[in-house]
Amino acid sequence: MARQETDERLGDEFIDDTQDCAEREQAHRERGTVRPITVVGHPLLHRECRDVTEFDESLASLVDDMFASQRAAEGVGLAANQIGVDLKVFVYDCMDDDGVRHVGVVCNPVLEELPAEARVLDDNNEGCLSVPTAYAELARPDTAVVRGQDASGRPIRVRGTGYFARCLQHETDHLYGRLYIDRLSKRDRKAALKMMAEGTPRYETLPND
Repeated sequence: MARQETDERLGDEFIDDTQDCAEREQAHRERGTVRPITVVGHPLLHRECRDVTEFDESLASLVDDMFASQRAAEGVGLAANQIGVDLKVFVYDCMDDDGVRHVGVVCNPVLEELPAEARVLDDNNEGCLSVPTAYAELARPDTAVVRGQDASGRPIRVRGTGYFARCLQHETDHLYGRLYIDRLSKRDRKAALKMMAEGTPRYETLPND
């Protein structure tokens, strides 16, 4: 991941995740192995994941697998529990509303509370690889800031607007045991699950047994 200069202020600076996106994503993907996607009902999707405490080769390998799995499923973000791993880490390869591509990884993410004047709600459709073929309108703030660590354990902050902000919020939710359908009304959640039941995923999923 491209980073700003390493100094004591790093945790207060926003990373630059827009440089060399294609090369970085391809390198991860080519080292990784595609894994099946967990779907709603899988226990790991419905509880908070464990913190990442070891920033080692095992984590690096997991990140590679996540990028490979994300690309195979044609997603823009993927949390570790979506491939059956109980760790707080997500990857993303997402365009913002200005058409700028962002690629990166966040461990132990925490969404920062934004001031009221910065919380403009964006009503748009949202989908999830763990709720395949289903979509629903969901209001989320159109700006998000996530604080966490990179794959080496260094503190980072990621800022997103528009669709990328939605992605950051969606993936952070995953790692705390919440799917986007959990934020819907009962009626809309039921409709989304019906869409999922009637659809056929375009990628391999992990059975809930």
